Amino acid sequence: MNYRRLGSTGLKVSEISLGSWTTYGGTVGEADAVRIIHRAFDLGVNLFDTADVYVRGAAETVLGRALRDLPREQVVVATKVMGRMWEGPLGAGLSRKHIFDAMDQSLRRLGVDYVDLYQAHAPDRDTPIEETLRAFEDLVRAGKTRYVGFSNFDHHPPLAQQAVAIQKARGWDTFVSSQPRWNLLDRRVEEEHVAFCRRSGIGLIVYSPLAQGVLTNKYAGGVKPEGSRATGTFASFLSSEKALTPENVAAAERFAAWCAKRGAGTPAQVAIAWVLRHPEVSSAIIGATSVAQLEENLGATEVKLDAAAWRQAERATAGGAARKPARAKAVRRPKTKRPAKRRR
Repeated sequence: MNYRRLGSTGLKVSEISLGSWTTYGGTVGEADAVRIIHRAFDLGVNLFDTADVYVRGAAETVLGRALRDLPREQVVVATKVMGRMWEGPLGAGLSRKHIFDAMDQSLRRLGVDYVDLYQAHAPDRDTPIEETLRAFEDLVRAGKTRYVGFSNFDHHPPLAQQAVAIQKARGWDTFVSSQPRWNLLDRRVEEEHVAFCRRSGIGLIVYSPLAQGVLTNKYAGGVKPEGSRATGTFASFLSSEKALTPENVAAAERFAAWCAKRGAGTPAQVAIAWVLRHPEVSSAIIGATSVAQLEENLGATEVKLDAAAWRQAERATAGGAARKPARAKAVRRPKTKRPAKRRR
């Protein structure tokens, strides 16, 4: 496993992290989930990402069960706040009250005294950003989190910029991480957000590098394999995020064909490696429903391709020809006499 700094901090995180969205506490039984988490740690993964809203706290509970058997000082625990956790007007959002109450509940479920990274899961239009930032700062000062970050703020560039500007102006701990969706099928963050994070010293912890499994080519031909997300309880996420579209399925088929021809690794490994090739990325979050799947995905760290090959992979996914770019032909120009040098 390779390790990268989280943004401009001194915190070293594994370049591949293990997430728990829809899996732990959801589609994967607790015993299997604990086994996968322990195996990930054995293979060098030290960043484990979750959120309170994942399966209404069940994901945090399962991760907490696994953490009991791991050395706390050797793992980076990241969770998030914003989504609805209980009924009523106080059950969601980024108000000071909800953040404090949600943090205490997350700590209980995780069975820890502090988390390493606490993230705003998404913007809250009903709460002034200053209130949210002050609450995060107080959690840092209280020792309940070591670092703060945000997720899905890439959809709101002015707000992300405003938040960081406020933190710097007031001498508060700044956001050290951003968690956006980024993969070969969804490259919107490249338009503006990546450059903003680079300028601000914010590390990207990328989620959905496999486009919810679509880039593995498991849905080739429009087939929905039994046991896949498309046939389970969380199938709606595939449609809500526009991941499982005919266009994306076709792109994944072309990408898989290119991977097979190139012999660089499985489509999953190459897709994850494509995300990791960007220096702004501190870690790519993967999901795993089995130890075998985990081990395959971690093989992405061994994929080494040059810039020309990566361009081919991108063209194949985008629908272009997946072949080596032709060298520009030299243009022959008529011979002319050199003008005489002017004397100064």
